[in-house]
Amino acid sequence: MQLLPELLSCKPGLAVLVLTGYGSIATSVEAMRRGAVNYLCKPVTVNQLIAGFGFLNKALEVRSEPPSVGEMEREHIQRVLNEHDGNISATARALHMHRRTLQRKLQKRSHWRN
Repeated sequence: MQLLPELLSCKPGLAVLVLTGYGSIATSVEAMRRGAVNYLCKPVTVNQLIAGFGFLNKALEVRSEPPSVGEMEREHIQRVLNEHDGNISATARALHMHRRTLQRKLQKRSHWRN
C-alpha cells in the first residue's frame, strides 16, 4: 500500500485494485486515500476477484460526456492527497481548505465508492 502514491505518480489515471490479507475499515480507507479504485480482503473467490476487476473496468470506461464538477473536484483532491503521501493536514493546507472540510469530502467520496 505504501507504493500506491509512487505508482500513481508514475502512471496517473492507473486503476489499482488492492488485495490484502489485513482487511479492516482503516486499511480500506487508507487504500482509497492513496488512490486505489477497489479493495478486496483475502481470501477471495474467483467470482469476487472477477467482480473486483469488473469494478475496475467500469472505472476505466470512456465517457461520452465530460466529468461533472464534483468528479473533477474528487480527482483533484486525490491527486493532491497522493502528492502529500496521504497526509490530511498537508493536503488541506495545499488545497486552502480547513482540515475538517477535507475530511468531510473524503468521507463522502468513501461512501460514494462503496
